[in-house]
Amino acid sequence: MARRSQPGPMAPTRRAALALGSAALVSAALPRRADAQQPVLIDSPFFAEKVAAGKLPPVAQRVPASPRLVTVSGEGRTPGRHGGTMRMLMGDQRDIRMMTLYGYSRLVGYDDNLDLAPDILDGYDEEDGRVFTLRLRPGHRWSDGSPFTTEDFRYWWEDVANNKRLSPGGPPQALLAGGKPPKVEILSPTEIRYAWEQPNPVFLPSLAGAQPTYICMPSGYLKQFHETYADKATLAHRVRQVRVRDWGALHERLSRMYRPENPALPTLDPWRNTTPLPAEQFTFERNAYFHRIDQNGRQLPYVDEVTLTVGTHSLVPAKAAAGDADLQARYIRFDNYTFLKDASKRMNFDVRLWKRAEGAWFALMPNLNAIDPVWRDLNRDVRYRRALSAAINRKDINQVIFFGLAKESGNTALPESPLYDPEFAKMWMKEDQGLANRLLDEIGLGKRDLEGIRLLPDGRRLEFTVETAGESTEETDILDLIKQDLIGVGIKIYPRSTQRDVFRRRITAGQTIMVASTGMDNALVASEMEPDALAPTTTAQFQWPRWGQFYETGGREGEEPALPEVKELVELHRAWRRSATHQERKEIWRRMLKINAEQLFTIGVVNATLQPVVVSRALKNVPEKGLYSFEPGAFFGRYMPDTFWFDRPGAKT
Repeated sequence: MARRSQPGPMAPTRRAALALGSAALVSAALPRRADAQQPVLIDSPFFAEKVAAGKLPPVAQRVPASPRLVTVSGEGRTPGRHGGTMRMLMGDQRDIRMMTLYGYSRLVGYDDNLDLAPDILDGYDEEDGRVFTLRLRPGHRWSDGSPFTTEDFRYWWEDVANNKRLSPGGPPQALLAGGKPPKVEILSPTEIRYAWEQPNPVFLPSLAGAQPTYICMPSGYLKQFHETYADKATLAHRVRQVRVRDWGALHERLSRMYRPENPALPTLDPWRNTTPLPAEQFTFERNAYFHRIDQNGRQLPYVDEVTLTVGTHSLVPAKAAAGDADLQARYIRFDNYTFLKDASKRMNFDVRLWKRAEGAWFALMPNLNAIDPVWRDLNRDVRYRRALSAAINRKDINQVIFFGLAKESGNTALPESPLYDPEFAKMWMKEDQGLANRLLDEIGLGKRDLEGIRLLPDGRRLEFTVETAGESTEETDILDLIKQDLIGVGIKIYPRSTQRDVFRRRITAGQTIMVASTGMDNALVASEMEPDALAPTTTAQFQWPRWGQFYETGGREGEEPALPEVKELVELHRAWRRSATHQERKEIWRRMLKINAEQLFTIGVVNATLQPVVVSRALKNVPEKGLYSFEPGAFFGRYMPDTFWFDRPGAKT
């Protein structure tokens, strides 16, 4: 079966709540410029002097022949005007990667329905989930004005992904299907085809990710740092200048697209970095060749500059309260809300509350790979995990910690996801200490000591440490409440915070009995997204780190899963990786969500917690309500910050 994706009006929103405050997005090919019906292109005054001096072409020569048309409307959103500097605060120089996230310029991206739609691409064709033909926009250019063509894709594939020095492990996993790479054909300067022997459902979603798989690079710029193309003497001189080991290290340093540290590296994002490292403030200027325009023909982004000021992350809430940011959510927690709300009465900003999109903001994760055999066997007993869940008073936690604004739920998809099932969210979530006691007795933990603490089969008390990375006071407060709940059924826990690196090492080594952390990073799941969070796929999964390591290393390290239900999850994940149709993927997702809900490999407590977002009152089109998530939203990215604009007193359109 062939599927053709090309610019055109997006479908109606599947879940109204998902689109609250978001743009009514249209990805459409404009008529040729000769067509009198197309909007007249409008440039930003930011470039007026350069255009007048002949240093920059007029806007009609800078945007693609078929730019992406974004209709800005709905939920208080209006077309804007050019100008202004949007200020943000960051806690580390590495946070400049947030601009790549917020800009969310991708070959394909997620629309309001969580369906994939062309963005940088003009369109694409898909055949049987195996063959993908990508079409570029004629006349599209990188931020330095160099042509963006299929040569940039060929360069990445042949000279980077398959170069032993630059990619010793070979092409990324998203470019492998059944362990085999694709056949890559350059059909024209604007068309390229990737064909696999079997379906590759990971390919397109990987291009749309918050941290995407990059399959193209600005070849015109990077060839000067590649041994295949550069003059050897000149390249050797550049290696010495930058003080790196060899040409490969030089190329790697200067080609980072996700973390834009090199101001000279051309980009396709809305804004480009102009500040070299090290710096305390980074300035991102508008991309003169950006491919999106609004319905009035005004080239996006509206905002001319974005500044990222780097400081101590713990001071970000205070600086935001002092009015030092126009848009800020990073390094702000829910417990900062009251302080910021009070400050907003005196300052020119509002504080909005967006819903966070983790499967569980807080979850208990019994380590199924604990090295202590008694604890390992107990953690692997589903009756024990269900008893723990039934003992927890989630309503109390929601009221005390989140003022009743969160949702008591298991670690599963949110209602805004097309895969949401209310039964999965409620399964084993109701507080029932009688049930918890019966399950624990049934396991054989009926004996108690004089304090009422249950005894393990070897005589030890049923008491253990719950470890966290210690990154929020709410975690500690929740564990204190859970500690009281578990005492009621004869279990004693000791919360302990550990530095994150030590925390991860102890989990992988099996030294932890139980962990408290967030659940699924992304609960806005759709069938086309890989269900890798629901099966052992990485060492970073706290409930089964050794099983995840086994998958991650192809069986060279770690342990093969021992539980039948986990083995089924592994097989389902493999089946999804081979799937060719939407219906197949949907059925696999539902089965995997059901197994996780029934088995409680992670014991969710609450989700849909709230994220404070500081927004200048002069900054328009920022949604009043939104969903805040790394995947699939790239935090602000899905709401298109290139359409945010400043309404300053006295400003003229």
